[in-house]
Amino acid sequence: MMVFADTSALYALLVRDDVMHLRARDNFRYFAREKVRLLTSSFVLVETIALLQRRVGLDAVLDFQTKIMPLLEVLWVDADWHQRAMQRLLAGNQKNVSLVDCMSFEIMEVREIHEAFTFDRHFKENGFTIADHTTGAP
Repeated sequence: MMVFADTSALYALLVRDDVMHLRARDNFRYFAREKVRLLTSSFVLVETIALLQRRVGLDAVLDFQTKIMPLLEVLWVDADWHQRAMQRLLAGNQKNVSLVDCMSFEIMEVREIHEAFTFDRHFKENGFTIADHTTGAP
């Protein structure tokens, strides 16, 4: 099984005072136990690193680089993927859905991935299931 990993969950996984940290941790443990493969995009990596650097610091970036990134399968965005995401962004005409989100949706559709490791409601609004393999965490 493969699940798409989004910035909101990756960030929460590393930041212990994030309101979603326990849910991210429990889901991540479930994925490891069940040998679920996590796919993400280079766009998500850039967004996650930028948030960690700005909000938490470079130690968090180093933790992400050394502890989490080796566990992810990464789709490296090229010009064709970028164009697909831009078309989706402009056609959707939704100012609150980012280019990174549009890229994620495109990848999930092409790869036939139905579940996302995320706390971003836009995934559900676009027809995907948000992973919730927790033990009742809020």
